[in-house]
Amino acid sequence: MTSPAASSVPAQRLMSLDVFRGATIAAMMLVNNPGNWGAVYPQLLHAPWHGWTFTDLVFPFFLWIVGVAIPLSVARRLEQGQSRRELFGHAARRALILFGLGLFLNSFSYFLHGDLWRDFPGWLHDYATSVRIPGVLQRIAVCYLAATAVFLLTGLRGQVLATVLCLAGYWALMMLVPVPGYGAGVLEKQGNLSQYLDNLILNGPVIGTHVWKTAGTWDPEGILSTLPAIASCLFGVLTGHLLRSKLIPEAKTSWMFVGGCGLLLAGQIWDAWLPINKNLWTSSYAVFMAGMALLCFGVCYWLVDVQGWRRWAQPFAIYGMNAITVFVLAGVLGRLSLEIKVSGAGDKPLALKTWLFNGLFGWVPDPKIASLLWAILYVLMLYAIAYAMYRRKWFIKF
Repeated sequence: MTSPAASSVPAQRLMSLDVFRGATIAAMMLVNNPGNWGAVYPQLLHAPWHGWTFTDLVFPFFLWIVGVAIPLSVARRLEQGQSRRELFGHAARRALILFGLGLFLNSFSYFLHGDLWRDFPGWLHDYATSVRIPGVLQRIAVCYLAATAVFLLTGLRGQVLATVLCLAGYWALMMLVPVPGYGAGVLEKQGNLSQYLDNLILNGPVIGTHVWKTAGTWDPEGILSTLPAIASCLFGVLTGHLLRSKLIPEAKTSWMFVGGCGLLLAGQIWDAWLPINKNLWTSSYAVFMAGMALLCFGVCYWLVDVQGWRRWAQPFAIYGMNAITVFVLAGVLGRLSLEIKVSGAGDKPLALKTWLFNGLFGWVPDPKIASLLWAILYVLMLYAIAYAMYRRKWFIKF
């Protein structure tokens, strides 16, 4: 039996995709917003380098979801008579907006800086030489546009070939191209080809530093590592073809489980030669996480769209219908909570986030539990906003 809220979803729309997207964005909010970064359970942090944690599932899952949606939406518009040129133009505009939103989030703290009004030339120089250019939304934008282009220009075989070329090409580049001073095949934080290109292109004595400040010479959403990230999106495109096929739902689910297990095994085997690594987005990582996404979505698809167990999943679907809006809003609120100062003990200024966290969870004896409780509260607060938007039928499409 379908709940009244679920019945508002168009019949041709896969509710399981919204549910899976919503669960992914909720997980992203959970791992991105601990109360105290110094007290976080290991599984809620990225793996330090090689290997993976629960947190390392989140971003490839979201890219995979972006890919799944491409055949479901673009193919339908092609059938309605829109030209491939029009559809690529639409994708390019959407990618530009996503990229711009990512830059906006990276720039947000600069806009709140007092020097913007006191010393604009100095502020502009600081901004132009230090703002981070890559980012999560920027990578989503590039991968979405590239995957859409591949979908519009090729058939199923071409899309499989493009996926293989992205993965094999990145592996070959990382292992065979020598880095000055280090040689070829280096996969450590310093000296690998991806790090070298990020530092060469995004940093310099004149242009400044435009990578993730914590790393300094490379970026986890950097230039070369976007190549296998495109493959992550293309794995989703291939799954979208399966969902659009005329196979019965039971057969689709079976193929998702078979494909997921095969990709997990392939990624684990490849790990012996090219370690699973989120920061480098290694080819083995892309394959392994695509397998994990297939398995998790296969369960979601079976429960929600095949068995019709929709009522329990509705909160995740609501989250998923405004996923990018939730992400941007969380970024803005998080940055504001660090920039706004309030008086603490002895009139010492505290960040609003610190003041709230101490007031709400300072009594919790275990700092990791306190930090997790804050993150859960953040997820629930964002859900309340997403629910209010859903009730008013505000679905913001970027």
